[in-house]
Amino acid sequence: MSVIYQKVALIGLGLIAGSISLAARRSGLVGQISGTARSAETRAIAKEIGLCDVVTETAAEAVRDADLVVLAVPVGVMGQIAQDIAPHLKPGATVTDVGSVKQHVVQEVGVHMPDNVHFIPGHPLAGTEHSGPRSGFAGLFEHRWCLLIPGEDTDAAALSRLRAFWEGMGAYVDVMDAEHHDLVLAVTSHAPHLIAYTMVGVADDLRRVTDSEVIQYSAAGFRDFTRIAASDPTMWRDVFLTNKDATLEILGRFTEELFALQRAIRTGDGDHLFDYFTRTRAIRRGIIEAGQDTDAPDFGRKAVKE
Repeated sequence: MSVIYQKVALIGLGLIAGSISLAARRSGLVGQISGTARSAETRAIAKEIGLCDVVTETAAEAVRDADLVVLAVPVGVMGQIAQDIAPHLKPGATVTDVGSVKQHVVQEVGVHMPDNVHFIPGHPLAGTEHSGPRSGFAGLFEHRWCLLIPGEDTDAAALSRLRAFWEGMGAYVDVMDAEHHDLVLAVTSHAPHLIAYTMVGVADDLRRVTDSEVIQYSAAGFRDFTRIAASDPTMWRDVFLTNKDATLEILGRFTEELFALQRAIRTGDGDHLFDYFTRTRAIRRGIIEAGQDTDAPDFGRKAVKE
């Protein structure tokens, strides 16, 4: 592929930014990559592994002359970073982000963007429970969706260019408005993560009573809850605080469903349970058919050798 952006600046050097660097280089989409992170340790690791061509101490230095700036930091600090970099952005540059919440980002970042810069929020629906500059890999975005959130006055050419960048890294791209994005993600990501954190917290309380049995005898269900709950705590704290309304709405609906299931179990209503589980099982099959997961046994995990 040909170069889409001559210079890309990555603000934050964790899983997503690292994967962007590796994927964009592999596909020949960029000329040069600069990057920065708040932590000196992270910057040192990024230099050590060659994650960027240039690693700077400040975001202002990183964005200088960049054609694309990617904010890959927790959503709670994006507004401050946007204010810091605004005077240093190249006219005609595109600024995007990879945050899990969009209405908050539109409000906090958009207000600082100069008129001669294209601000197009984004969200790649890809990730793992790992974080840090060593966690990225070039194939993270392959066959995964990236949602772009243009405004009413977004430049069509800038949007097309950003779409081509994500598609060049292997992603499917769709466009939606910020409010709808936040509701959809509350269902598909935010509420499930909160439930996982809660379940692991309950198990931790139980473990104190039963020594280590909860950990030692973890079956697949609890094990998978713990994988989700291992995600970055700073990022998820900010997600729940900045997508409060949508998350609370979905949690309210979840509570209603949970009460209905409690009633069915208490009254011995096997038909209700069977019908409910049959319907929800079909959703899992739909996810596999859409190519968003595998039907391999044990979610494709490699067998542990004795």
